[in-house]
Amino acid sequence: MPEKGPPVFLDYDQAALDAAYDQAAYALNREQLITRRIADSATARRRIGEPERVAYGSAEIERIDIYRSGRAAAPVFVFIHGGAWRSGRSKDFASPAEMFLRAGAHYVVPEFAWVQDVGGNLMVLADQVRRAIAWIYRNIARFGGDPNRLYVGGQSSGGHLAAVALTTDWQCQFRLPADIIKGGMCVSGMYDLTPVRLSARSRYVRFDDATVAALSPTRHLDRLVAPLTVAYGTCETPEFQRQNREFAAAVEAAGKKVRLLIGEHYNHFELPESLGNPYGLLGRAALELMGLKREDAR
Repeated sequence: MPEKGPPVFLDYDQAALDAAYDQAAYALNREQLITRRIADSATARRRIGEPERVAYGSAEIERIDIYRSGRAAAPVFVFIHGGAWRSGRSKDFASPAEMFLRAGAHYVVPEFAWVQDVGGNLMVLADQVRRAIAWIYRNIARFGGDPNRLYVGGQSSGGHLAAVALTTDWQCQFRLPADIIKGGMCVSGMYDLTPVRLSARSRYVRFDDATVAALSPTRHLDRLVAPLTVAYGTCETPEFQRQNREFAAAVEAAGKKVRLLIGEHYNHFELPESLGNPYGLLGRAALELMGLKREDAR
């Protein structure tokens, strides 16, 4: 083992902190699982059909994939995909759609920019996700969805952006009700950007004091009104485990409703596969959050 360098954050030296924010260092099957997710999503789209793809903004990337339930006034689950803020496309996160549709809910995946394509500005991604959710709330009734039963979830960097949405001041920023989101699911996200800024992710994200302050959800829990589910796997990096434990604890300390789920023996890329299974850790929790029955999703 190389000699340990000076501490950068907690007891991490630079190399250890970089590894703690790099899931590839802890998930040796990362590429296999990403390839499987993409293939599973293609299979799901063949079974249920391609989504309706509509614009929520003027940029070419600002599109939403809507997988529609056949039920009238269906609840809506909005999934914010991960990819370290720098990869991933909405079509490749379709695999959970079939479960939600069978349970009687719409499944919606927004498309948004990769951070390296907007000069490393994470605020652009946060703005796009917020505008996408605002568009869904205002327009989903035209697609058979119920705007008063809108739920938001996300995983990894998408878990971070979902938490940003959940701690948004919707009244001030969008002139919408404060409680447009009725429940949230944050899976393996990052909620305090201070240590992330110190890691190798700063090579492609342009962190500054304003970004860290604005986009660290743990600093804005006064705006959280929706019940929240937080989840992580025990085979994830130590920083991702810590971030999720401490975020759930902070939400609870703030007097807000939160449920912490721990996926035993799951790594960062294995855990989200359970979202499409009504008896999986995340699938079961999502249906419970939305008040839907597992039996209907089989």
